[in-house]
Amino acid sequence: MGRPINQQRRNDLLDAAVDYAVHNGFSEVSWRTVAAALDVSPTALVHHFGTKEEMLVAILGRLRERIVGAMNDRPGQRTDLEAAARRAWKGASNPQRGGEYRLFFAVYGRALQAPEPFAEFLEHVVADWMRALVQAQGPDIDPATATCTATLVIATIRGLLLDLLATGDRDRVEHAAEHFLASLKPQAPANAPTAHHAGQNTTSYSRAEA
Repeated sequence: MGRPINQQRRNDLLDAAVDYAVHNGFSEVSWRTVAAALDVSPTALVHHFGTKEEMLVAILGRLRERIVGAMNDRPGQRTDLEAAARRAWKGASNPQRGGEYRLFFAVYGRALQAPEPFAEFLEHVVADWMRALVQAQGPDIDPATATCTATLVIATIRGLLLDLLATGDRDRVEHAAEHFLASLKPQAPANAPTAHHAGQNTTSYSRAEA
């Protein structure tokens, strides 16, 4: 049996490998290039990751964790659809994370051309966001309707993000994003009294009491 793997060391190497892929592109990821960038030997990478394919899968998995993490609820945060979509857009459009999403779209394109090596990536590429956006709509929404709405939100946000990354026209894209996100605001029930009518009812009640 070989030496046991130090999980903390593996995690550190994995994060560094993801950073390398973000800055240099997925096509540049190899034992030699990553080892040189991380100042370790290729043998050390083999020890911690096994095969090159396993290292690539681990890199994509960590990239996915970073992207999904931007959507996760925080204590005290709203959890309706608009709030969840805003968190997704804020995380995706953050200029400091542009490299991660460029890598995401690059891998997405490669996966569409050659799906087999990227099966796990494709399996989660929509499902992770889908779960969060469906749950944000609450238990009273029909599941089919919630899934349809979540699909539209995912497609719109990713389309806006691709536009932003391709053009760099942040003002135009942010304006469109705000227009879309505002359309997701929770709607008041149709039979709920407006503030004007509520005030009239209170006034009438007070006069009757008098």
